[in-house]
Amino acid sequence: MHKAALTGTALVVIYTLMISSADAITKFLSHGYAAPQLFAVSGLLVAALSVLSARFGHQRQTLRTTCPRAMALRAGVTIAGSVAFFHAFRLLPFAEVFVFIGMMPLFAGLFSGLFLGEHVRPLAWGALGAGFIGVLRLFPQGLASVSTGHLIALAACLCGTLSMVLARYIGRFETNALAQVFYPNLALGAVMAAALPFVYKSMPLTDMVWVAAYGGVLFVARWLLVVSLRMLAAYAVTPLMNLQFVWMVILGAWVFD
Repeated sequence: MHKAALTGTALVVIYTLMISSADAITKFLSHGYAAPQLFAVSGLLVAALSVLSARFGHQRQTLRTTCPRAMALRAGVTIAGSVAFFHAFRLLPFAEVFVFIGMMPLFAGLFSGLFLGEHVRPLAWGALGAGFIGVLRLFPQGLASVSTGHLIALAACLCGTLSMVLARYIGRFETNALAQVFYPNLALGAVMAAALPFVYKSMPLTDMVWVAAYGGVLFVARWLLVVSLRMLAAYAVTPLMNLQFVWMVILGAWVFD
């Protein structure tokens, strides 16, 4: 159990770097293209990588799921969360979105008890509450400065947290991490592809490379998260995700000045 916790912690640390890099690419491309264009390409690319990994990986796997309803719900909140994050990064500075991401441990504690029956210990609630207060202190110019972008960021984090809790729920019944990467991204790519004819804008080769890089990084990040959520409770994973603040500072200064 101790070894599993350490392995899960290491996977989450790597995940934070990967997902922060993916978020940076999202912000880099968000002002040039509509959300459906980015997510249609990246979602289908991640789904394709899942198929290739299942077929040609070290151990061949099936992408069949034993939890179709929970998987469909996870796909739905993944779509909603992805679109919300896209618009949040478009409307807000990179750092302000991460203020809301810092609230996800508290949401995870609430959802874990509600949906998984994993009751958070009083000491853990104290730590989550202290972290929540600390995050509010980071909010620029106080709560009076709340805008539409901030509300969208809040919705994105709620959807993202629910997706992680559902991933842990599904992980109780199946060990196939690739299935949990495949179906939400296939749904995301398919739904966004339906809107693509209305918003499509030709992409230079450089941007196509960035989208391909985004899809590759996202594939690895989401696989790592699903695996880690089998080893750690969601409310234990989300505080570790605050390491994204470190990567956010580095990427925000280096890439976005």
